[in-house]
Amino acid sequence: MSTSLAIGGGLALAPHTRAQGANDDIRVAVVGFRGQGALHLRLLRELPGVRVVALCDVDQSVLDRERSRSAEKGQKVATYTDVRKLLEDKSIDAITTATPDHWHALITIWACQAGKDVYVEKPISHNLWEGRKMVEAARKYNRIVQYGNHNHGHHTGDLRLEHEQFGKIQVVWSALNRKRDSIGKVSGPQPIPSSVNYDLWLGPAQQAPLMRKQLHYDWHWDWSTGTGELGNNGIYPLNEVRLALGQNKLPRRVMSLGGRFRFDDDGQTPNSQLALFQYDPGPLVIFELRNLPSEQGPKTIDRKIKCERGESALPKPAGSPGDTGGFTAHKGHLHNFITAVRTRNVRDQRADILEGHLSTALVHMANASYRVGASHSADEVREAIQDGGHEAIETFGRFQEHLSANGVDLSQSQFTLGPWLEMDAQREEFVGSSPVVSQANQLLRRDYRKPFVVPEQV
Repeated sequence: MSTSLAIGGGLALAPHTRAQGANDDIRVAVVGFRGQGALHLRLLRELPGVRVVALCDVDQSVLDRERSRSAEKGQKVATYTDVRKLLEDKSIDAITTATPDHWHALITIWACQAGKDVYVEKPISHNLWEGRKMVEAARKYNRIVQYGNHNHGHHTGDLRLEHEQFGKIQVVWSALNRKRDSIGKVSGPQPIPSSVNYDLWLGPAQQAPLMRKQLHYDWHWDWSTGTGELGNNGIYPLNEVRLALGQNKLPRRVMSLGGRFRFDDDGQTPNSQLALFQYDPGPLVIFELRNLPSEQGPKTIDRKIKCERGESALPKPAGSPGDTGGFTAHKGHLHNFITAVRTRNVRDQRADILEGHLSTALVHMANASYRVGASHSADEVREAIQDGGHEAIETFGRFQEHLSANGVDLSQSQFTLGPWLEMDAQREEFVGSSPVVSQANQLLRRDYRKPFVVPEQV
């Protein structure tokens, strides 16, 4: 895989293939709107010169409810359960999509092939390989494809310039604190809601029964459909750090560790996770994720930079999770997408798909290390992360204290410790001949269920 598909200066794309009406409205379809997509729908309808003309969701009850609401407002919309049928409508200019993670890439690629522009929610992809395919499709078909991270346009600037007075940046800390409860545990397959087309809901994921209480939302914690909390909300601070460091390629190596502590439930992804990213050239980035109550035990070190001659804080941008400016940032981000759809200029986007790929790749790299990891004691973990320096060891110490304060018996608990994995930033794959490297590379893509296959050649 090549990282050469960069944005050219002032890159202008092909004009719309559809002849727009006298009012020059942009005709938009929303794909997946039970959760975040409902916000897309609301905000798009508030934007001048935008008409929501079609809706798609695999849950018929969601479709019927919104169709009735639209009719009450005098708004006629076409409805679909299969996105492929929606994309056949040549009158649609663009789509936004907020489906589960495992659908993001295929919907985006299909839409590009159909001549539609795309706003795709974070994380843009379910695995690293398909993220690169999304970039390739956007470039090949001359489409505006925007990364739906609403605080991307509010980052803090280039720390390489901001911290010249402090010398070389050595370490950056960032963190996410987001309390999550247990999702429960079932003893066997659960019924699929009668209104849901489960075959279409699964899409690229392999056929499997529902083995958790709730189909919706808790797909985040299933590796076959989600990317864990790291992809769900960790992508925000990881994106901010990458932008602030001015990094436009992948880190040289990564290590991740953690576990799903305190709960014996059906979630597969960690609720407590540490990830170490080493850029070359560049600093060590230490990221800590906590889903247990953050008021218990020591606080995370969040948004801190250590340089050769001092330390500083990384200001929090507007629109970050928990920021009251988030709603405004969402609306502004969608407005920016519509502006780029009109101008056909990739440079007018705050968050081109390539930016989304580079940030989301951090999620996939860390999760790959974690998933090929093995169970180890705290002492073994401490020994393994010494290569990350005393800052990594100190962070792990706080991590342990936090777990202990939340009732985790560390003497009886094992950590999942992933290996250091070396990344070839040009090929976008891990390097090495060991079986664990081969296993990690397999996690950078997936086996797609036919006919829902991301093609080698988009």
